[in-house]
Amino acid sequence: MIIVIIGTGYVGLVSGACLADMGNEVICVDNDKNKIDMLNDSKIPIYEYGLEEMVVRNVNDNRLEFTTDIKNSVQKAEVIFIAVGTPPDEDGSADLQYVLAVAKDIGKYLNEYKVVVDKSTVPIGTADLVRKTIQSEIEKRGKNFQFDVVSNPEFLKEGMAIEDFMKPDRIIIGTESNKAKKIMNELYSPFTFQRNRIIFMKIRSAELTKYAANSMLATKISFMNEIANLCDKVDADVEEVRIGIGSDNRIGHKFLYPGIGYGGSCFPKDVKALIKISNENESTAKILEAVDSVNDRQKSILVEKICAHFGENLSGKIFAIWGLSFKPMTDDMREASSQTIIKQLIENGAKIQAYDPQAMKESERIFGKTENIKYTENQYQALENADALLLITEWHQFHHPDFQKIKQKLKQKIIFDGRNQYDPKTTRENGFIYYCIGRN
Repeated sequence: MIIVIIGTGYVGLVSGACLADMGNEVICVDNDKNKIDMLNDSKIPIYEYGLEEMVVRNVNDNRLEFTTDIKNSVQKAEVIFIAVGTPPDEDGSADLQYVLAVAKDIGKYLNEYKVVVDKSTVPIGTADLVRKTIQSEIEKRGKNFQFDVVSNPEFLKEGMAIEDFMKPDRIIIGTESNKAKKIMNELYSPFTFQRNRIIFMKIRSAELTKYAANSMLATKISFMNEIANLCDKVDADVEEVRIGIGSDNRIGHKFLYPGIGYGGSCFPKDVKALIKISNENESTAKILEAVDSVNDRQKSILVEKICAHFGENLSGKIFAIWGLSFKPMTDDMREASSQTIIKQLIENGAKIQAYDPQAMKESERIFGKTENIKYTENQYQALENADALLLITEWHQFHHPDFQKIKQKLKQKIIFDGRNQYDPKTTRENGFIYYCIGRN
């Protein structure tokens, strides 16, 4: 098939590369010429494990190309994916201006039957708006071309996006058109060779499924964080509680790890958007409101522990930070707990020495040039003359560090572990004052 992906952000670039890798001819379109020029020079604007190699391979094999020419791309395409951003408005709702602008362009240039796919995470009813926008532009031209709009939400975990796309748990497709069903089934069948994972449903059901899935996962995280905070109060160990409840196969172990809150481009935005959708439709969202509130507070829990130890005034204190991205295997710092922690520490007078394998450039972009934050060449350099180590992101290289080297470099032998990576008993026996989440 000839596939067009409009939008070369995280979802568009991963989707385009993976669809090309299965033998399709894929054209990725973006109105940002600088980004397209960068991609044509084999420079990938985001970090995602395995993505650069896949993009370069498919470009070299002439299955993947990048362009700003939306007219020719739309007219060539059999299937057009809309994969532009839907950033949250101030009220938490998804901003659809980019989605509808693309729909308008599709309507301007449509020349025969196409399947138009909403790949962006969009509110319930967006497919109807996209359909009306395209139809309006076609009618302005005095034409009567046919098309179908399909909802096909993405379920990609940053750091594992390629594996998720190539070996999906499920592929959700919302459409009532038999013609569109046949085309989408043909497109995705190679990804479900061993077992059919394609689930067809109503368009609005598909739109809601994405929000519901992410909100359920966010709920498990906030629930476990509340249990962890209670464990600190009643002298229980959240790791033992986690194992105890996770052994129930109705609950399972996944997403039961307490920490310093969830972040990224999906969970915070999607929880807020679903709250907004519920309120607009006179339905309640009390659980999700609590999930969101708990997460906001949890991002400050490590600073509360720091201030309880050192006092509110942190002037003259230096804190080593390991990890800046919201999770390992990505450079994404959107809604990352590190942002909240660093801002609060600096407001209280502290200085930061930070290391992250991928996200330091992004951090510098967010915080700007400042004498309050120093970025180091490796994780141990960040420890020099620091008053404590803060583990923020659980990158693999932080799992089993050299504790003797940590002892030698830290001014005070104190660790604040925001991801419960180290064993409290062993760490304390090694001479550290050790704070973690729900295991004190």
